[in-house]
Amino acid sequence: MDFTPILFFIVILVLLLAGFPVAFTLGGASIIFGLFTFGFDFFNLLPLRVWGIMSNYILIAVPLFIFMGVMFEKSGISEELLETMALLFGKIRGGFGYAVLLVGVMMGASTGIVGSTVVTMGVLSLPVMLKRGCDPDASTGIIAASGTLGQIIPPSIVLVLLGSVLNVPIGDLFIGAVIPGFILVFLYFVWILIQSVFNKKAFPAMPANEVALFQGKGKYKKIINAFLLPLLLVVAVLGSIFLGIASPTEAAAIGALGATVLTIIRKRFSIEILKEVSQKTTWMTSMAFLILVGASAFGLVFRGLHGDLYLKGLIMSANMDAHHFLLVVMIIIFIAGFFIDFIEITFIIVPIVAPIFVHYQIDLLWVGILIAINLQTSFLTPPFGFSLFYLKGVAPPEITSGNLYRGIVPYVIIQIIVLSVIAFYPQLVTCLVSVLKS
Repeated sequence: MDFTPILFFIVILVLLLAGFPVAFTLGGASIIFGLFTFGFDFFNLLPLRVWGIMSNYILIAVPLFIFMGVMFEKSGISEELLETMALLFGKIRGGFGYAVLLVGVMMGASTGIVGSTVVTMGVLSLPVMLKRGCDPDASTGIIAASGTLGQIIPPSIVLVLLGSVLNVPIGDLFIGAVIPGFILVFLYFVWILIQSVFNKKAFPAMPANEVALFQGKGKYKKIINAFLLPLLLVVAVLGSIFLGIASPTEAAAIGALGATVLTIIRKRFSIEILKEVSQKTTWMTSMAFLILVGASAFGLVFRGLHGDLYLKGLIMSANMDAHHFLLVVMIIIFIAGFFIDFIEITFIIVPIVAPIFVHYQIDLLWVGILIAINLQTSFLTPPFGFSLFYLKGVAPPEITSGNLYRGIVPYVIIQIIVLSVIAFYPQLVTCLVSVLKS
């Protein structure tokens, strides 16, 4: 038996855990193994593989959605949303939690970028919540968890990348994610309600004088100004996809243009802002595509070494049925999320297991949504949960890592519950797709 595929995978894993950059680890190790295995012919194959990725029309949506999210952040709408929501729900216990959750939903549906959502809510709402006596664990938990909703609520960059890897229409993934996304939001809402009932210090109500000041003159104008523009952007992007008017790539272009127009309307636009947004978009896109190129080299060598056939044979010899295999993959992805981020998991693990899902005749649309929900937890699970890093970076000094870790535990449990529900009831993913396509 040839153990080269196993050795190749172990070398990659060890280098990643040692902290080497993902893109260069994947690409460098793959080139070395490819050269020794296939000789110089490997350099005839790799450029064709890379060109196939770079000419993929679907992946154009990635930089466009990133541009949309960053420009939306610069428009200042997110700050106004947070302020309006907090005052709108401020008179009830739990109001701060509901406000942060709903802003997370709106920003997730408008940007799909976790970093900007968590940082914005952390900077603007966390100091206010602490000042009003909100529990630090509860406050950091809802901010970190709400910020990750953009990974499952469309338009999600995770779903765009999964669609390209699984060869599933991105529009179908967007539609399929709607019901699971809102189940997740509903359970977050229930948890906030439970906290508010049993722990009065979790999210206490705001002082009556501040709420009265907001609800005075111009209340409805403030609400309309805060909600109308982001709602129009969401309708323009998702509505055009769901109604079949535009492809996800075209809708991403609409979103990028729409976010720019919103920034102009709010008189926040300038050449400096455009330059900053473009630079951040270029940096984030380059990071994602470098990993994608490295992962493609990895996939080429792994398949060239017949690693996929070895893995398939291993699973077949274990007499594992489709559902047990799915369970194993979900556990592997969940554990991997503690150490590596969603892009790496998407481009390393998913391409390896996708052919086996096809062999088992498992619906890849359903699998894609399950993986997306699973990947969402990687933003919250220590030690490398990026949502925790983002929030810790902008949190007041009195917020400790212990506050963050204790705060996110209930939301990770909720995500696992939703993952289990979707696993047992695939129709929650497929029914809306069937209705809209009928």
